[in-house]
Amino acid sequence: MVGSPNSVREPRWVACPSHYSIDHPHPAGAHYPHGPDAMTRLTHFDEAGQAHMVDIGAKDATQRTATAGGWIRMRPETLDLIRGGRADKGDVIGIARVAAIQAAKRTWELVPLCHPIALTRVTVDFEFDPDAPRLGCRARCECTGATGVEMEALTAVQIGLLTVYDMCKAVDRAMVIESVRLLEKTGGRSGHFVAAD
Repeated sequence: MVGSPNSVREPRWVACPSHYSIDHPHPAGAHYPHGPDAMTRLTHFDEAGQAHMVDIGAKDATQRTATAGGWIRMRPETLDLIRGGRADKGDVIGIARVAAIQAAKRTWELVPLCHPIALTRVTVDFEFDPDAPRLGCRARCECTGATGVEMEALTAVQIGLLTVYDMCKAVDRAMVIESVRLLEKTGGRSGHFVAAD
C-alpha cells in the first residue's frame, strides 16, 4: 500500500463492496490446492511447440469466477476531477465501468487463443485512494463453462483503467497504469487461487 506507514485507509468502492481490496485480496496469501507443480506446462503450445487453441471439449462445465484488480496513478487534481464528476468528457467512472464490462465480453477478440465465453455476470468497481493518489479498478467475471474467466477479468481491468486515461489525458498525460493482476479465481481443475498480499 502506498502512503505513510501509519496511515489507515478504508477501501471506498463505488459499488458492490467486497471483503477484500485490490491491495490485500486475502489474508491467507496465495493458495495452490494442487501444489507448486500444478502449473508447469504451457497449454497453448502443442508437442511440436506450435501455438494452438486448447481443446476444452471434454471438460465439464462448472461454475467459474475470477477477480482482477489494478491501479492508475495520477495527480491529486486529476483524482479530484474524477471524484467530483468535473472531467470535460463526462462521467469518468460510469463510462470506464461500461468499457470494462464490454471488454470482458470481447476478450476472445483481443487475445488470440482465448475461447469465446458466455459470461453470466460481470461487475466492475472503483476505489479512490487520495493518499497515493490513484484510482483502483476491480472486475469480477462469472460463467458456467469448460474454461476459466481469468483473462476476461484482467482485460476488463486493463480497459477500464485505459478508459480513465483516455478521458483524463488532456489534464494529466503522466498517469501510470500499474499492478494489474489476478486476485482470485474459483472453479476448474486447478481449483481455488488467491493472490498473495
